[in-house]
Amino acid sequence: MHRGKTVACVIPARLASTRFPKKMLAHLAGKPLLQWVWEAASSIQLFDSVQFAVDVEETLQLVQSFGATAYMTSSTCRCGTERLIELKRRKLVEAEVWVNWQGDEPLIRAPLIQDLLQSCDRSDIDVWTLCKKIEDLSEIASPHIAKVVAGAGGRALFFSRSPLPYSFPEDPLPLYWKHVGVYAFRQEALDRIATFSEPMEERAERLEQLRWLHHGLNVQLHETEQIAFGIDLPHQLAIAEEMLLARTRQPANSELVAVEY
Repeated sequence: MHRGKTVACVIPARLASTRFPKKMLAHLAGKPLLQWVWEAASSIQLFDSVQFAVDVEETLQLVQSFGATAYMTSSTCRCGTERLIELKRRKLVEAEVWVNWQGDEPLIRAPLIQDLLQSCDRSDIDVWTLCKKIEDLSEIASPHIAKVVAGAGGRALFFSRSPLPYSFPEDPLPLYWKHVGVYAFRQEALDRIATFSEPMEERAERLEQLRWLHHGLNVQLHETEQIAFGIDLPHQLAIAEEMLLARTRQPANSELVAVEY
């Protein structure tokens, strides 16, 4: 429980992946990638429960082999959010706040989750997510990095794969923020999202959070300085392993230096 709210952590682990086939069955530094994620999530005291949402028997057996709880969800779910909605609809998990922690994010730790949930007791917010200042200028133009603009109080206004906001060549660069794709939802927000249609801007950008903004949800951004490294391609397993090993070699209070990728 955190700030008087029960919090469930759901780890969606869809096996199909075009850029990295069977990514969720991959091993990292001697044990399954999903075990790294589960151990990290299970160590966070803010969560009342931690469980996987999987879509094939092979992933289910792997997760159960290291003692985690897993539920089968439909192969027709298009994203992790839809797997959370299915678990809620089937009453397999109950909580006031639901955290979506993707199965390819083994480097998330408690400080990032604390940043995410710092205002989870506010009833006027539907969804919480994170942003981080862009310091590597190459990320501004990269379509693989979602940018975000926030209004007063940190309410998200728009997300885009394009540089956002636009900057005229003769002007100094504005401050750019990249989106860190970890989410928390009020349980009522999941019910509403289940009824939303897909708007044009979501189809164009391929960013599901634009659907929530289009239909009027209040998406709250909190800044984080923490590292969240998602594994999208096979070569990034080695990068994640190096980062994990670097973390184990450092004192508990020191910051992990990001590895270039």
